[in-house]
Amino acid sequence: MPILICLFGIQSTCQTFICIHFVPVFLLLSLLRCFTSTAYIVFWCYCIHRCRMWVENCRRADLEAKTAEQLNKHYRLCAKHFDPAMVCKTSLYRTVLKDTAIPTMFDLTSHLTNPHNRFRKQIKELTEEDIRKIKERRLAVSITQLISKKDSTAEDSPTNDGEPQLSPEEKEFRDYLHSLFKVIVLLGKQGIPLTTGRAPDASGPYCNSNFQMLLNYHMNAGDAGLRKRFEGTAVNAQYLSDVQQSQLLEVCENTVREEILMEVRDSRFFSMVTGDLVEFDGEKHLPLFLRFVNQRNLLREEFLDLLPFEGSELLLVEKLEGQLSDRWGLSMEDCRGHAHKATGTSTTKMKAVAVMLMEKYPLALHMPCSTTALNIHLANSLPFPNVQNVMEALRKIEAFFRRPSAQGELEKALASCFQGNEEKESALKQASRTCWTEQHNVFDLMVDMLESLVLCMDNVRHNDGGRFPGDVVADAYSISEILADFELIVTIVILKNTLTYTRAFGRNLQGETHEVFFAAKSLTAVLHSLNEVIDNIDVYHEFWFEEAAGLAAELDVAVAVPRLFLRKQRSADMGDVQAEAYFKEYVTIPVIRGVIQEVEEMFSETNLKALMCLSLVPAVMGQMRFNTSEENNADVYRDDLPSPDTLPAELHCWRIKWKHRGKEVRLPTSIHETLQLPDVKFFPNVNSFLKVLAALPALRFDHDGETEPASRRLRAYLEATPPAQRNRSMAVLHVNAHVKHDLDVMVDQYCRLYPEEEGEGEPVGEVEPVGVVEPVGVVEPVGEVEPVGVAEPAGEAEPAGEEEPMEEDTPTPTTTKTT
Repeated sequence: MPILICLFGIQSTCQTFICIHFVPVFLLLSLLRCFTSTAYIVFWCYCIHRCRMWVENCRRADLEAKTAEQLNKHYRLCAKHFDPAMVCKTSLYRTVLKDTAIPTMFDLTSHLTNPHNRFRKQIKELTEEDIRKIKERRLAVSITQLISKKDSTAEDSPTNDGEPQLSPEEKEFRDYLHSLFKVIVLLGKQGIPLTTGRAPDASGPYCNSNFQMLLNYHMNAGDAGLRKRFEGTAVNAQYLSDVQQSQLLEVCENTVREEILMEVRDSRFFSMVTGDLVEFDGEKHLPLFLRFVNQRNLLREEFLDLLPFEGSELLLVEKLEGQLSDRWGLSMEDCRGHAHKATGTSTTKMKAVAVMLMEKYPLALHMPCSTTALNIHLANSLPFPNVQNVMEALRKIEAFFRRPSAQGELEKALASCFQGNEEKESALKQASRTCWTEQHNVFDLMVDMLESLVLCMDNVRHNDGGRFPGDVVADAYSISEILADFELIVTIVILKNTLTYTRAFGRNLQGETHEVFFAAKSLTAVLHSLNEVIDNIDVYHEFWFEEAAGLAAELDVAVAVPRLFLRKQRSADMGDVQAEAYFKEYVTIPVIRGVIQEVEEMFSETNLKALMCLSLVPAVMGQMRFNTSEENNADVYRDDLPSPDTLPAELHCWRIKWKHRGKEVRLPTSIHETLQLPDVKFFPNVNSFLKVLAALPALRFDHDGETEPASRRLRAYLEATPPAQRNRSMAVLHVNAHVKHDLDVMVDQYCRLYPEEEGEGEPVGEVEPVGVVEPVGVVEPVGEVEPVGVAEPAGEAEPAGEEEPMEEDTPTPTTTKTT
């Protein structure tokens, strides 16, 4: 393969009949500044036939007598005479020509305007006889190459394709599978459940199957694959058994997942995120997401699978490792971060899982997830029953006010409670229309709206005029009883005042890149404020308890110690305990210490070093007056860099580049903008560094409008699909609807895993509603099905028609006869 050598590294001239690159050696340096960076000089090829064509196209009569070896050794040709499609850039410093490259780009008239050019080569004037011989020779070479290519294709086709010529029966079966996969993909992308959730009724025993109805629609619309499959069968022949349907769904799911995994393997580094538990098939499952930067330097967060949430913490870690390494071919050594969103009783188990992963993989940094507010994450991480009761109440309130009628009742209650303060009323109404239960100041809003929430629930409970259905009234009664508890009121007030110190820090952590950088620098001040509170806990708790008591008085809630504690106190013959002392000992101090411990664990020294490396973003450099020292923090990912020894020099050049930029050049403000720069590839260490940082789960998902985080898409699917109609494979198809898919690949995969003999030869028992055609007329009870695949007539009933003869080796669909 001819190699292209950069003009700046060779002292040779182009041998084209007229070319500006025909330059003597002593003039080479003076003309270098006139050439562009894409000028290259090509070594002459060794192939005899191509060598002759090169000489003919260059119009050099003096070179016709030269051999291929002589031309390659002593003569050069510049790359501008080749079609750009013939040039391949295999790396930053290596450029090659394709094996079939021939110079065709020539200017045959430029020398006429400058006939006295003393650097012009000798031009060969072609006669009609020369042109005829050239055409004949090229035609003969082309025919020879075409014949040899056909022969090689014919010889290699059985081995390359890996499949013999398909028979008509096999082709028909593949068309049938193609139609089935097409229907399944359509259902998955549109988020349509496989079943309607309704029981069969008089309108038809199969009206509860969306899959069945869509198959019928496709057949009526003229789908050839389905028509050929079932046109000769009985009217109530079974389309698919439950086993076959599960096999089709599994193949679809694996095909879509493999497309994502190919991108992850190409990018190498990734971060792992697990979501809150979801219910599928009556069991709890753990959603698993991966974050990575693809080959287009775009941040992606994709949904991969749902893992059964069962067993101990060690077993769960082994499941995660086995799923990533054994099944998907990824390496946990390339995992650079992990985050776990957990609520309720699963919080303790997921924290133990995070600790085990950090011990086994130190470079996989445990961080909070950017899609969850830091204060909510901290509250969910506190393993105290009273705190978890508050978070459970928040989730119930969020679900309750998704109903539009309930939102109207809340706004009426707000207007009643804040009649003399229109400004606060308007602000709270505006906040209540958003997802206020997911914001950083959620506990401040809850304290302000607590009286209005209780009033709203009481109004719904009374249900004047029967405006609300029974389930809404029951939910309102449950929430009202939870809120009218002094222990919950005290816990909300303490969480509000404690998490005030981390609110600004958490908001900056989910902000722009420069805000994240300065948030990492301010962590010391946040911890100092929290430690000051714990040192003066008596003073702080006194004010907080008074605030909680005043709020309880407005709600007519008695200030009292929890009933469960009083019962334990009586059984242990302990003296009376005052409410203020109890809540200080069992609520205030544990909450503050728990928050401090959680912040220190999530933002360890290694995590802070990683966040401080965000100074590589040019906008952060500008705010720091280009006085940054990334070298001190680069040890975290030093082994991930392509050239770690040259990192100091490269970082110096990177700072100089942006410090001395033009006034019209704007500094990129995010990692995404920086990675999209065309010249970032000339800084390989910086490029690798930024890709690893972008995948960290603590940084905001900057998707540039292409795709939103997969966690939001999964949440939308769960909200739109009732638990009884959810399907794991359909969830993967719907959440990853943007991922390209190939139906032919799915068909090939299915044929390899489940041949037709295995899928069709099994005896089918009683016909299930999900996989049968809607019957026409009155159908008698179906008798027992024989293993060979054809059912015997039931009783004395006459057959509906003649049976066609059936070959022994040809598998046929199971049929039943009707009367």
